[in-house]
Amino acid sequence: MSTTPDSAVRAYIAGHREAFLDDLADWLRIPSVSADPERAADVRRSAEWLAAKLTDTGFATTEIWETDGLPAVFAEWPSGDPSAPTVLVYGHHDVQPAAREDGWHTDPFVPQTVDGKLYARGAADDKGQVFFHTLGVRAHLAATGRTAPAVNLKLLIEGEEESGSPNFPALIEKHADRLACDAVIVSDTGMWSKDTPTVCTGMRGLTDCQIDLYGPDQDIHSGSFGGAVPNPATEAARLVAALHDTDRRVAVPGFYDGVIELTDRERELFAELPFDEDEWLRTAHSHAPLGEAGSTTLERIWARPTAEVNGISGGYQGPGGKTIVPSTAQLKLSFRLVAGQDAAAVQQSVRDWVAASLPAGIRHKITFWGATRPCLTPLDHPALQSVVRAMGRAFGQKIRFTREGGSGPAADLQDVLGVPVLFLGISVPSDGWHAPNEKVELDLLMKGVETAAHLWGDLAETWRTA
Repeated sequence: MSTTPDSAVRAYIAGHREAFLDDLADWLRIPSVSADPERAADVRRSAEWLAAKLTDTGFATTEIWETDGLPAVFAEWPSGDPSAPTVLVYGHHDVQPAAREDGWHTDPFVPQTVDGKLYARGAADDKGQVFFHTLGVRAHLAATGRTAPAVNLKLLIEGEEESGSPNFPALIEKHADRLACDAVIVSDTGMWSKDTPTVCTGMRGLTDCQIDLYGPDQDIHSGSFGGAVPNPATEAARLVAALHDTDRRVAVPGFYDGVIELTDRERELFAELPFDEDEWLRTAHSHAPLGEAGSTTLERIWARPTAEVNGISGGYQGPGGKTIVPSTAQLKLSFRLVAGQDAAAVQQSVRDWVAASLPAGIRHKITFWGATRPCLTPLDHPALQSVVRAMGRAFGQKIRFTREGGSGPAADLQDVLGVPVLFLGISVPSDGWHAPNEKVELDLLMKGVETAAHLWGDLAETWRTA
């Protein structure tokens, strides 16, 4: 365990808190909305601001990396110790669109601090959680008397995450040698709650598609021809009905191939969380839980693969009736994937299932829109245990474990770099990611700083003894 003095870390953070928050507020004023082409210059300005601030922090190398879209920021600070591990921190500096008329109490790009909460677009997602690493590494140095971090520290801060990271895989493939590391720390995540600090151990992957079905060459009379020719809308409905079995398991043959099942220990850890299903249902704006038999709600959204119908259309949709056999129908499906599943194999399974399920006379086309890989870090991985210990010291209590039901680019880093991905985030559900009045709790933000200050020494010692 790292011997970085807790009191020295906290004293340094307290002494530099206000200057840190002033800098963060300056960054939050830059409306780096990657989805808006008119904000491209602001996204670039955000990258330039961060690069300059990382240089001021002490990073020996700071570069802006161009993509076919918007720029990322890379920084590196070598340890100087030949036995030190190398750690890459990932985050993003672009933000979601935001405007006062969306329901914000104040201008979303004019930061406001109220009752210990900093309100601004990007305060939690993700500028605040990226920026706590700057004060964290300085606190680490001040408390240990080092002139360089205990690990070889690298940062990669993306500029297009809120737009789906379209150029991110190509970016990390291109710079794989510069990004080589022993572990990745993702600070674009959150905790269960302010009172229950947690570490995320995995994210699901995603692949989604559109299925176009074609029957007659035009809409035809349902009396003259119905019942004697295939109806694409009927076949779309039959596909949807056949997507799950009576236990709500996905019925596509081969879909579960390779799935890494939850261990009994992981189920026990999920059960330790103070989960209120009624409250969760209110958040989901739903009236009853439903899903795969034999799994709890948390297991279903974190650790089980799923198939969802995102849209179904075909035939006449206007007022009154129109007695036709429609010529076309369409389905939109998405599949959340868990560790062990291969997206390309799932895509092929879906293609084979659709082809085998449709009758003669129905032509079809399936379009997949790419894939995001799942990622999972084993509970006993030494780097994960370093994160848990560092958070435990900062929060002064037991750290519990979650997973993330959504998907993100973290798995691309795991796949390309071939190293474990670990999650370090301090945001809580009430922070309102992507919503009006996004905020970050300042005391929790300082806990993130403190965690980072302890983490680098702990990781260095863990790798030496592993």
